[in-house]
Amino acid sequence: MARQDAPPGFAEAALHAPVPDSDPLVERYLEHVRVEKRLAQRTVELYALDLQKLQANCRQAGVALTDVQNPHMRRWVAQMHSGGRSGRGIALILSGWRGFYTWLGREGLVASNPVQDLRAPKAAKPLPKALSVDEAVQLAAFAGADGEDPALLARDQCITELLYGCGLRIGELTGLDALASSQARGWIDLQAAEAHVLGKGSKRRSVPVGSKALEALQAWLAVRGAWARDDAALFISQRGSRLTPQHIRVRLKQRSLQAGLATPVHPHMLRHSFASHVLQSSGDLRAVQELLGHANITTTQVYTRLDFQHLAKVYDAAHPRATVAGLKPPDKQKG
Repeated sequence: MARQDAPPGFAEAALHAPVPDSDPLVERYLEHVRVEKRLAQRTVELYALDLQKLQANCRQAGVALTDVQNPHMRRWVAQMHSGGRSGRGIALILSGWRGFYTWLGREGLVASNPVQDLRAPKAAKPLPKALSVDEAVQLAAFAGADGEDPALLARDQCITELLYGCGLRIGELTGLDALASSQARGWIDLQAAEAHVLGKGSKRRSVPVGSKALEALQAWLAVRGAWARDDAALFISQRGSRLTPQHIRVRLKQRSLQAGLATPVHPHMLRHSFASHVLQSSGDLRAVQELLGHANITTTQVYTRLDFQHLAKVYDAAHPRATVAGLKPPDKQKG
């Protein structure tokens, strides 16, 4: 398992370099994982790095490896965390230490494992990536590249409008059929302006389809017949087969770059954008939950953080008291 905190070649050099006062127990353990457990060389090298850190902590605390207790471990975890090491990095180190003390226990050298119930600090969950309203509209309104097949453009624009306008998951989109039937996983009722989809957990839900998405859908249906074979799918390839999620990802990425967006767009980003923009406009978290088909409101609550982030940016850019008096944000300073 690779480590971001270990540059290439460093771990191997560290393994074979002489370690001052290296504990014989560490050497025995590394031999055990190398020979008896037959772990990969890179993994053994990483274990060696972990145990060098452990030995350094023990020397600084004046405690033998076999006398380490849970409070020692908690203190060292806190030190790593305050020193800026990521939660994932700490978890990997603790995993190496845990294996070492498990082996010491089997050898009868420690009474308990001081790492057994210790967990790394939780890493902050990254916010979902969403487009700004202007970026989303720019992508949805993009007319396509010159010389491209009009049917292809109509299909891709319809896909974009439904992903952004309805907040569909990509699996829900690919599951749509052109006509409603008892066998259909999903379909769109043009008269009612509703999309009926089969979501996670085989749960059905209906979401409204906006006027722009309906226009794009009618434009696509008008040319779809030229490609249609026997497949009932709403979105098909030029060969007439149902589009796969991977095909849509590739087309959407290409479309977003052609439209001039700085960031390549993937389907779920449009779902995030849909949720964020509806919440910004309405403030109705329960409604967004229903539209997205989330079983638990806590899943939807992440968009309140996106909404606050948007409001904070507006505040920073517009409020006269948002910055220190007499200073302007860096991007507004003259060169």
